[in-house]
Amino acid sequence: MKIVRSIIIPGAMCLLVLFTAAKQDSKEVEKIEKSTEVLQDFAKMKESIPADLLTQSEGIVIIPNMINAGFGIGGKRGKGLAMVKQSNGEWSNPVFITITGGSIGFQAGVQSVDLVLLFRHKDVLAKANKGDFTIGGDISAAAGPVGRSGSANTDYKLEAEIYSYSRSKGLFAGLSINGSNLSFDKKALKAFYGKNTSTETVFASSSSESAAVQTLRKTLSTMN
Repeated sequence: MKIVRSIIIPGAMCLLVLFTAAKQDSKEVEKIEKSTEVLQDFAKMKESIPADLLTQSEGIVIIPNMINAGFGIGGKRGKGLAMVKQSNGEWSNPVFITITGGSIGFQAGVQSVDLVLLFRHKDVLAKANKGDFTIGGDISAAAGPVGRSGSANTDYKLEAEIYSYSRSKGLFAGLSINGSNLSFDKKALKAFYGKNTSTETVFASSSSESAAVQTLRKTLSTMN
C-alpha cells in the first residue's frame, strides 16, 4: 500500500497543478473572446467606428462589460485588453489591462458598458508598460467621431490622443472616461503567456497559437 500511495499522491498533485493553470488560462481566454464579441457588435451597428480612424490608429483598448455606477459622483471599473499596431500594419497580441476611475456630474444608476478606446500613437501604451496613466490627465481624450451618446465634446479635428466609443447595456445618464486610470494586469499577463513574459514582448509579437487571439486579431483587421 505504501508504494501505491507514493505513486498516487504525486500524480494527484500534478493534476491539481494542471487544473489550476487551465483555470487561470480560461479566465484570460474569456476576456479575449468577450473583446472579440465587442468588436463584432460594434461592426454591426449603424454608426460604427470609422474604418479610416482605425487605419490611422496605432493602439486600441477594449473593455467588455465595464461597470459604471453612481449617483452624483460615479465610479467605474473593468478589465480588458490592449493591442498596438506593428510596422507592417498587423495588430499585436493582446496585453491585459484594468481601468478604474471616478467622475463628477449628473448621473444616476448602474450601467454595463462595452468600451473601445483608439490611440493615435502606440507609444502611449508601449511606454506605459512599467506603470499606468490617467486618461484626460496624462493624455488628451475625446468622444470618437460618428456620434456616440454620452459626450458632446467630440473633437472632429482629430487632435486628441484617444478617441472613445461605448455601447450601453443598462440605464444610465452620463459617461466620461476623463480621470480614468489604465494599468497593466501583470497577473493576467503571466497566467496567459508565462512567468517571464513582459508587455514589451507581447506588444512586439503578432503571432499566436491561441485560437482566441487569432480570431481577435482577424476581427480587428477586417474592421480597418
